[in-house]
Amino acid sequence: MIHDPSSIGRRLGAMLYESLVVFAILLVGFMFPQIVLSGFGMSLSGKAMWLHLFVVLMAYFVWFWLHGGQTLPMKTWKLKLVDQSGLPPRPMQAILRYFAAWPSTLLFGVGIFWALFDRDGQFLHDRIAGTRIITELASPPLNPPDHDTGRQ
Repeated sequence: MIHDPSSIGRRLGAMLYESLVVFAILLVGFMFPQIVLSGFGMSLSGKAMWLHLFVVLMAYFVWFWLHGGQTLPMKTWKLKLVDQSGLPPRPMQAILRYFAAWPSTLLFGVGIFWALFDRDGQFLHDRIAGTRIITELASPPLNPPDHDTGRQ
């Protein structure tokens, strides 16, 4: 595994894929409770819905970052979240990254554009949380071919 600061395109591609996964999570996370609550003649207020959104997404992201360092889109794009020393992030780092990612992306993507000027090419929320995204290289084959024999 190495850190590749030129992988901003890869990270943006993973973010685009992640938005599809987040949409599906929110669809299930909102529709199912609303259907159940409406069956009992209840509904959530606007503030409660936003809090629900925040907590559901926090559970999703923090869980995957702490259990393997990758969401499904990150696995697909061969990206992994680690701390500055290359170890898995600590729980508070994952939570801090999640909290910092909201303004980083919602304020016109300032935290994403940060990567263009950051010395290591990291997003602002990674810099704040003390994490980084690395590119996972494919594992080398267990038995590399013997090229000295001249056989094909």
